[in-house]
Formats: sequence, structure tokens, C-alpha cells
Amino acid sequence: MGDTEEGPVAGTTAQHAGPARPRGRLIVACAVVTALLLTFHQAVPNTVGRLGSLLETFLPWLGLAVPVLLVPALLRRSVTALVALLLPAAAWLGHFGPLLLPAGDEPHDITAVQHNVSDVNADPAGTAQALLGERPDIVALEELTPEALPVYARTLASRLSHHAVVGTVGLWSAHPLRDVRPVDIRPRGIGPGWNRGLRATVRTPEGDVAVYVAHLPSVRLGVPHGLGSARRDESAALLGAAIAAEKVDRVILLGDLNGTVDDRGLDPLGSRLCVTGPGMAFSWPAAFPMARIDQIMARSAAVLQVRSLPATGSDHLPVAAHIRL
Repeated sequence: MGDTEEGPVAGTTAQHAGPARPRGRLIVACAVVTALLLTFHQAVPNTVGRLGSLLETFLPWLGLAVPVLLVPALLRRSVTALVALLLPAAAWLGHFGPLLLPAGDEPHDITAVQHNVSDVNADPAGTAQALLGERPDIVALEELTPEALPVYARTLASRLSHHAVVGTVGLWSAHPLRDVRPVDIRPRGIGPGWNRGLRATVRTPEGDVAVYVAHLPSVRLGVPHGLGSARRDESAALLGAAIAAEKVDRVILLGDLNGTVDDRGLDPLGSRLCVTGPGMAFSWPAAFPMARIDQIMARSAAVLQVRSLPATGSDHLPVAAHIRL
């Protein structure tokens, strides 16, 4: 009998495995990119298709990358990928976490409501009644039509006895109004019949407040030009200049700005006004809200809470806020 001890087969070469590759490298890369976009979104250029503004419009939705990537990370049992997912989670919470905090019962002086009521709203009376359910002190409306305006005026007058209208925007107030005037926010090439800006002084028990109501131009998303927001941005710059020149210290801006507070196209307003307090308050589209493009912002006053209200006959949801002067 020959030797029964096993050994290498003649003519073969032993193979040595290389270093093991870490699992989930693609997941790690996606997590890092998501965290970078959340943290440094303003570094994304706006030169081509206004990609930066497009990203910032839907910035909160980047948080969905965390649960989406979590599933393959668990399936691959990749500790590295799971640790990497902490980066976008922390970036999202750092940016949007304060908006998720429960609203407190802080004292406030004004309840404000902002609503693009839609020029094809079939139930203006019902819409106005719904807004009155918040017991507001001021209400701003956009897309007013000559046919619907008397209905809004008559219905809102039960609580808000003072109002002013310029073009398609209006302001209703429980307190007297004075120094009402239009604010010219027309982009170049738009005729004089386009009136979407209003300014009034509201005489509250706590003192005068300059209230602006505005409806900035719509944006369009398409191929190959991307986000068409040039006119919106130009109009925001004009409105920002008007607010910068405002003599009254306390200012409240209500309007359909067709942009979120993260969108750099609204920097002329965000640099002069602030939104604070909890509340995501997505307002558009009403059927499946994805962004808050209806804003309530203030200067020398605190916006304590922003929230969206139930749907009306509009394609926007109303937005309400408590304000302390």
C-alpha cells in the first residue's frame, strides 16, 4: 500500500485569497453623498438648470435615503454601511429636527393665516369659513378673482372687519389698516396689469406692524432647462429690497413665494426675515404636499409655530402661524 497521507496534487498551484473587500461600499458611498448634499446643498451650482434650487426645494425628502439604504445594509450585514448611515441621519436631524419638536403653548400676539385660494376655487365661502376656524387676526389671500372677492370679503368680515386688496392679493385684519399701497414686484417683461404685491400697516394693540402680502411668479420644471425660476428670483429680489427699505421696525410677510425657505432663490427674503419654531407645514400640492411654498416670515417678531391646515377648494393648503411681537 502507498502512503495514504493527503498532499497537494501534482501540477497545481496553491491559490491565496486577497484581502477581503468591505461589504456595502456602494451603500457607504450613497450615505456619504446624501450627508454632503444635506450639509452643503448651497455648494451645488445653480448655473445649469438651477439644480441647486431644485435640490433645496425638496431637501427634506433626502432623509428618505436613510430608511431606503438601511434595508440593503441590514441584508448585507454590513457594520460599515450601518455606521455610515449615521452621517445622513445626523445631517437631516441637525437641519430639520427642530421643526419636528412639539409645539409649545408660548404666549403670542397674532395668529396669521396665509392661503393661495386658487382662481378656480369652486367654494370661496367654504374656504373663508375654514380659515376663520383658526380665529386669525390677519389673513392673506392670493389668486383672488373679481367674482370670488365679494364672497371672501363678506364671509371674512364677521371677524376681520378691515381689508385691503391690490390686484389678485388681499389682506384681512381684525385691527385697523393704514398706509395701504401696492408693492411693485414685477419681473422685467411683465406688464402693469400684473399686481401681486401689497403693503399695509396693521395697528395692533402692541404697536404698528408692516404687513406684506405677495405672490411671486410660478416656477416650471422641464427638460432641458431644468427649474425655470428666473422670474421668481427677480421678483424675490424686488420684494426683498422693499422690505429692506421698510421704516416700520416690525414686519410680517405672508405669501405664496413659490419656493421653500431653503431655496437660495429666496435669499433676498430669508436674509432679512426669519422663520422659527416647529412645523414642517408642507402646503403644496394639496393632494400630496411635498413642499412648503406658502410662507409666513417676520422681522423683529418671533414666528413661534407654523402649521398647515386641512384642504380647501384650492390646490394649496392654508398655512397658519402664531407670532409674538
